[in-house]
Amino acid sequence: MLSPRTGGPAHPQVHLGERDGEVPRDAHRVFHRARKVARARGSRAPVTLRCVHVAVVGHVEWIEFARVEGVPLAGEIVHAEDNWQEPGGGGAVAAVQMAKLAGGATLFTALGDDELGHRARDELIALGLRVEVAWRDEPQRRGFVHVDAAGERTITVIGERLGPRGDDTLPWEELSEVDCVYFTAGDAAALRASRTAHTLVATSRGLSTLIDAGVELDALVASGNDAGEHYERGQIEPEPRVVVRTAGAAGGQWERPDGESGRWQATPLPGPMSDAYGCGDSFAGGLTYGLGAGMALDDALGLGARCGAANFTGRGPYEAQLSGRPPSRPRAR
Repeated sequence: MLSPRTGGPAHPQVHLGERDGEVPRDAHRVFHRARKVARARGSRAPVTLRCVHVAVVGHVEWIEFARVEGVPLAGEIVHAEDNWQEPGGGGAVAAVQMAKLAGGATLFTALGDDELGHRARDELIALGLRVEVAWRDEPQRRGFVHVDAAGERTITVIGERLGPRGDDTLPWEELSEVDCVYFTAGDAAALRASRTAHTLVATSRGLSTLIDAGVELDALVASGNDAGEHYERGQIEPEPRVVVRTAGAAGGQWERPDGESGRWQATPLPGPMSDAYGCGDSFAGGLTYGLGAGMALDDALGLGARCGAANFTGRGPYEAQLSGRPPSRPRAR
């Protein structure tokens, strides 16, 4: 199989962990060996995937969740049926999803140099990430999430979004060796460093940074519903190779600069719904992984849709995220 971007061989299918979602200590060495492995047959859920070296440049928030029958009205007091807290934010959720698909991922981020910031780093490492942190004097950004009976999440954030900067002492040079980067937060210099990766996907939420950096994105993830993630053609120069607009349960639509466009359907939930927090970020992580693996756009969107649907069935963003699994034994040559 040839890579559509390079004309060279696409990445072989391999498994990096002992169990689904487990990250081996020598993941990066395994990755480089894996490029020499023969292709293996695919299989069904959990999905069999190719070995891809992945990274996220983005933000982390410390999230407190409360499951309620309904979001309280003004002046109303409601009782939480369940509550928990863990690191969240688009950068963290996408990075963990990509790690579960790839067998490991590196998150380049900035965190508050306080109790919550250090706790967020420790818990993200426990979730399988390699975390490269620029510590900030500002307090760690946090959020409060109501999850209602329909699984919808309503979010209040507290504090400024913290993102890495190009002048932070982080191993930016490593990004030139990765297959794909998903960018959610950072300055223009951090985005330019991200562009050294083979494939670069970004969210439209940080539109001003995308405009300032002036780099070509392989894909821009926008929203057809959320005004904070709206994108109009021409806002970024050069125009992204493809703009993906999500629409939740309605799937979404994609468009290229030459006017070619298409749609994809949402994937049915693989189990009872739980909560929607992180579904869009898991979708973006799956899409980025797929594009980095050399998948056709429709296939990468399908993988993203599966990731988003799986996310909806778990408590919080990580419990039910889609994981890779070992491929079939390669055929003897």
